[in-house]
Amino acid sequence: MRALVGILITTTTTLLAQGIEQRAFERTITKGCEEASLFGAVCILGRTGRPDQRAAVTHRADAVFDCASLTKVVATTTCVMKLVEEGRLALDDKAADHLPGFGANGKDMITIEQLLRHRSGLLPDNALADYLQGPREARRKICTLGLRAPPGTRTIYTDVGFIALGWIVERITNKTLDAYAKETVFDPCGMKDTRFVRADEPVDDAWTARCVPTEAATKGGAPLRGVVHDPRARALGGVAGHAGMFSTAEDLRRFGRMIATGGVTEGGRRVLAAETVARMTRRSHDPGIRGLGWRLGSAGVTWHTGFTGTAIWIGPADTVTVLLTSRLYPDGKGTVGSLRNLVTTRAGCAPDGVLPGVDVIAKRGWPRDLRGLEVGLITNHTGRTRDGRSTIDVLNDSKRVTLAALFSPEHGIRGALDSRVADTTDKKTGLKVHSLYGATRRPSKASLAGLDALVFDIQDIGTRFYTYVSTMVNAMEEAARRDLLFVVLDRPNPISGRGAAGPVADNDALDFVGRLRVPIRHGLTVGELAHLARADLKLALRLRVIRCEGWLRDRHVDECPLPWVNPSPNMRSLDEALLYPGIGILETTNLSVGRGTATPFEHIGAPWMNGEAVARALRAAGIPGVTVAATEFTPTASKFKGQPCSGVRFTITDRVALDPVRLGLTLASILVHHHGDAWDTRRLDRLLKNRRARDGLLARRSYAAVEAAWQADLAAFRARRTWLYPGGGTR
Repeated sequence: MRALVGILITTTTTLLAQGIEQRAFERTITKGCEEASLFGAVCILGRTGRPDQRAAVTHRADAVFDCASLTKVVATTTCVMKLVEEGRLALDDKAADHLPGFGANGKDMITIEQLLRHRSGLLPDNALADYLQGPREARRKICTLGLRAPPGTRTIYTDVGFIALGWIVERITNKTLDAYAKETVFDPCGMKDTRFVRADEPVDDAWTARCVPTEAATKGGAPLRGVVHDPRARALGGVAGHAGMFSTAEDLRRFGRMIATGGVTEGGRRVLAAETVARMTRRSHDPGIRGLGWRLGSAGVTWHTGFTGTAIWIGPADTVTVLLTSRLYPDGKGTVGSLRNLVTTRAGCAPDGVLPGVDVIAKRGWPRDLRGLEVGLITNHTGRTRDGRSTIDVLNDSKRVTLAALFSPEHGIRGALDSRVADTTDKKTGLKVHSLYGATRRPSKASLAGLDALVFDIQDIGTRFYTYVSTMVNAMEEAARRDLLFVVLDRPNPISGRGAAGPVADNDALDFVGRLRVPIRHGLTVGELAHLARADLKLALRLRVIRCEGWLRDRHVDECPLPWVNPSPNMRSLDEALLYPGIGILETTNLSVGRGTATPFEHIGAPWMNGEAVARALRAAGIPGVTVAATEFTPTASKFKGQPCSGVRFTITDRVALDPVRLGLTLASILVHHHGDAWDTRRLDRLLKNRRARDGLLARRSYAAVEAAWQADLAAFRARRTWLYPGGGTR
């Protein structure tokens, strides 16, 4: 009897614990949706030997989602590897051997493996117009494409490569991709609700009613529902190797479980050989190399995401986590990064181990030589861990250091102000918050009294005239004067560290909107900029940078993945941050850069501008990575408040190819030609900070001639910055 009672008590306790954990999980997903302004989500967290945790917020649990790029790994990669397993295809086969005409213009040496690993050298996307005349013409256009890089030399995430893989599957099997995927993957895994939606088949009204909408295909139209969102897949009839698959969280969990267990379904059916799965997910010694189709994290995680807001993670310990959202509904502006981080942190499967400096401290503790110090923290709302915990709390709760003072930059401690910032008191800690964007822009002697160190943790945006770095440099100078240790908790450059662009600032132009002689887009992290500032300013400063771990320089913040947090009121998305180095240059002139609208820096205009003419001229300039269209808008605040503006809108199509400085200064050159009398350029050099570039633009020289004038200084900067990150990592 005692044994039975013990069993009952244990069972009851376990069930209660599971119920509490399940409710906590549901609250996490609900809160994550609210904070990210997402309409809803369906999430499953499955762990070996434990009950699944499931949450459905707003949507029904069996809701069907447009999976976008999950198509690449669930359908296309699995189909390709099945053919490899059967000997009908080999990874070292040349793609051109299976796709006639594909080998033109240097593509003859691209292998199947390079397509799967995104190492083909193909561009991310070719023009949508190439698809609008149907599949046959789209194939012809892709066959005529050239290469962005020699095959095997660079990882360039490409839809084009997976479209080609889908066609290769069809050619080898003599079946459409959707039919072969159903036969080979969906049905064997028990994925009863997973399908492509062919444009030439009757609509299944009952299934479509369960589909979650995305966004309208045309301005003013109804949101797409049960119709693929990706415009290229839609033009190809709904079936493509890169996008087009629809599925549910449960179906994707079943697929993930098959991968996690080496190719066997929960019902015991073998879909892939264990060695095939191992080849797909085998890690390279080079962390920049993807798996076969899949992305591979440093913590043993295999994962992939989709543009519409979908994601799947597999591992470690056979964990399968699925998160499905429609971030595009209802207005196309939803973000899912923060919710993904909440989910992966809870699941223990943060995909690639990218840790900002504060996470390194939170995870491993303060370095021994930095313990026991009284510290002041320079931070704002962007100073936070991956899972959203404030750096203020991390330091305040630490037993290794004493948080004694807080300092805030432009926009204040919460990043919400667009004016001078006053001193305040932090309600939670009771500490005074000393403003560094009010009566003074430097820490005062009084505010530093009693401190041993200053700690800096603020997300920069990768552009010279963003003032958070100037705040850091000012504080470094004051720390050097008082022999205080200066600690930088480093963070990735959100717009990547791929390159540097634009003119280097003139020596006599340096001020608070440009403290350092760097180009407009510098490609450095704040920690690297701190090393550069100490060297350039010859500071006798004890500097310590807590490096962010796991970051590769070619990654944007959403590829880390880290949540997007608006670093300032008018920097609301990664696209805006990518455009800012070019469009931001012009905002000191009599132009609206979209402040007072929903999408600052994504459009520009003025009451006096002829948007149609300027847009035509910009398109003729052939700037890669961006499309330009005429637009009209009326700002509700800031410059030209309440006045209708004619202008141009920018849409990024290839963020790797985009040179925002070229875009901004080409636009400046066009404005000089089209609106020389109306455009007030007296303050153009305020952010440009390069007299030769300004004078060249105003003298109506070509952009190429203006650019040539700063190339020597830019090359010298590129050469000298390599010491900041030996071996390609952050220092």
